[in-house]
Amino acid sequence: MSIRVAIVDDHAIVRAGLRQYLAEEMDLQVVGEAANGREALDLVRAGGIDVLILDVSMPDQNGVDVLLGVKARAPELPVLILSSYPETHYATAMLKQGASGYLNKDCEPSEILAAVRMLALGRRYISAGVAELLAEQHSSGKGDGPLHEQLSERELQVFLRLAQGETIGAIAESLSLSVKTVSTYRTRVMEKMRLESNSDLTYYALKNGLIQ
Repeated sequence: MSIRVAIVDDHAIVRAGLRQYLAEEMDLQVVGEAANGREALDLVRAGGIDVLILDVSMPDQNGVDVLLGVKARAPELPVLILSSYPETHYATAMLKQGASGYLNKDCEPSEILAAVRMLALGRRYISAGVAELLAEQHSSGKGDGPLHEQLSERELQVFLRLAQGETIGAIAESLSLSVKTVSTYRTRVMEKMRLESNSDLTYYALKNGLIQ
């Protein structure tokens, strides 16, 4: 049986390159592609996928939102994050939110194959770089890592949306939360990250490569 793979990336050339590379493997089959978060969720709803390869940077939603949406609809579907962001920026956060593996796009192509096959077996794929990050965090304690890694799932969502300029009202509507609840999350984010304004959030996110 072939491993059925779906690719989610907003760059057509990246999808084409991955599709061609995976197609050369007898045990892998690309069964779907998506260019944004909405199309990704449509793919997941349709089913028939064994492993989803997901980029972090989406034109309509941030990668955290897309990942959470995927896991809400298909909790058992393994998701491999393939991102242009360095592992130090997003890897541990995405793994905490349910990703089964994280690779930087600068990795060796053979590593993508290894990761897809491992995820299809129901295991996680942790690269040497990510393993080192996790070990450092475990030994040094949570408080010594990047401030954004101390945020909860919802707090991280709200943080990234605020950093990209979304209003509290717009965030509340898109996440199906009350304005008061989103305001509470914003307050917690500010306290945990020791920041004072939305512009501080945006500066932090840009400085740490969390948004472009």
